[in-house]
Amino acid sequence: MAAHPLLDDLRTALGDAAVLTDPDLLATHARDEADLCEAGTPLVVVRPRDTADVVAVVRAAARHGVPVVPQGARTGLAGAANAVDGAVVLSTVAMDRIREVDPVSRIAVVEPGVVNATLAGAVREHGLWYAPDPGSWESSTIGGNVATNAGGMCCVKYGVTTEYVLGLEVVLASGEVLRTGRRTAKGVAGYDLTRLFVGSEGTLGVITEVTVALRPAPEESLTLVAVFPTTAAAGTAVAGVAARGLTPSLLELLDRTHLRAIEAYRPMGLRTDAQALLLAAVDTGSRAADDLARLAEVCTAAGADEVYAATDAAEAAALLQARRLAHPAMEKFAADTFPGGNGGLVIDDVAVPRGALAALLDGVARIAEECAVPIGVVGHAGDGNMHPNIVVDRADPESLARGRRAFDEIMRLGLELGGTCTGEHGVGLLKRDWLAREIGPVGVRVHQAIRAALDPAGLFNPGKVC
Repeated sequence: MAAHPLLDDLRTALGDAAVLTDPDLLATHARDEADLCEAGTPLVVVRPRDTADVVAVVRAAARHGVPVVPQGARTGLAGAANAVDGAVVLSTVAMDRIREVDPVSRIAVVEPGVVNATLAGAVREHGLWYAPDPGSWESSTIGGNVATNAGGMCCVKYGVTTEYVLGLEVVLASGEVLRTGRRTAKGVAGYDLTRLFVGSEGTLGVITEVTVALRPAPEESLTLVAVFPTTAAAGTAVAGVAARGLTPSLLELLDRTHLRAIEAYRPMGLRTDAQALLLAAVDTGSRAADDLARLAEVCTAAGADEVYAATDAAEAAALLQARRLAHPAMEKFAADTFPGGNGGLVIDDVAVPRGALAALLDGVARIAEECAVPIGVVGHAGDGNMHPNIVVDRADPESLARGRRAFDEIMRLGLELGGTCTGEHGVGLLKRDWLAREIGPVGVRVHQAIRAALDPAGLFNPGKVC
């Protein structure tokens, strides 16, 4: 079979080393980490080095009518980076330069392939902090974080990625380069195009530069662990924290399934007999000890069996690391539950008002029983964003059907409780139908109109979002 003529155009523009067609490499770039989402086989993976390269790729793909699927580190959990058959996968991993750190303006200008943890380390040298910290922060890229509007464990106090994106450089479907936003602390000129592209999952343009806001590095935090006899009691404690006006910098929940999975994955002495554990932290400086004591009071009043504070920074770091291990630990749990490589996870990402958290947790437990599937719950309890992990046997159609039913029932429950179908993972392929239910037909038409205006040929990340 003759080579696609697009490949010659790409090699001419980018050079052979940046145009990759090895079948094994194409296979590894077919999908992100979302389980059970369809993925196609790309025609080629390209690794542009700068904005001019991205322009060349987009224009060449447009000439040949070939779809373009932008990818970062492929750590996403909704299928937003999954390839379609015959697509150009545009990987931004080679665009990994931190172009500027300005400690006076408290901004950084980075390329999309910069890893979140790398940026955090670079600005720390200036006494500054980049707050968004998704669980995959040691591998996920800023471009991917922006494209999905990623969250993280500090969102309860500091907010999600969009709160820190001041400006963008974006290559449009026409090949034109658009600059949005500003470098100033204030600015309200024109439509807020920056926020339009944040969370657009590569459907409106390819992000090639990000200007982010930085904060002064927070003071050292104090950490508390509370152990509960039920997940609903932990949810009641979270509502109590909000009602008391407390502002923890972190408030995470792990249920018994996750505690056991983490302990099996990397033993660290977690209470595996507990039904739920809340991990809380405060970074309020001289008030921290008092604030931690108030958190302890709320947890005790909600029915905690045990409340204790980390004795030092090392113990606090170990507890935080335990939370970060939740995803790989559950992957191992699924593999152990259904051996032979058949264990899979359908990872939900529902967010509800804080006052509805206990009802959500009770509902998930009921759904797990009704659908006869294991479901472990972990998440950012402080802002009501939970991740029910549904364990399925990929080789068993009945198991898959029960898992998908459980997923849909959790989505339905979340919306009924006044929540949203995704708090931080994005829509991708996994939640297209649920986005449509959430925003309604008028919302869908507006989404599609915006997309058609910026990409009339529909070549950017087809099939995603709406």
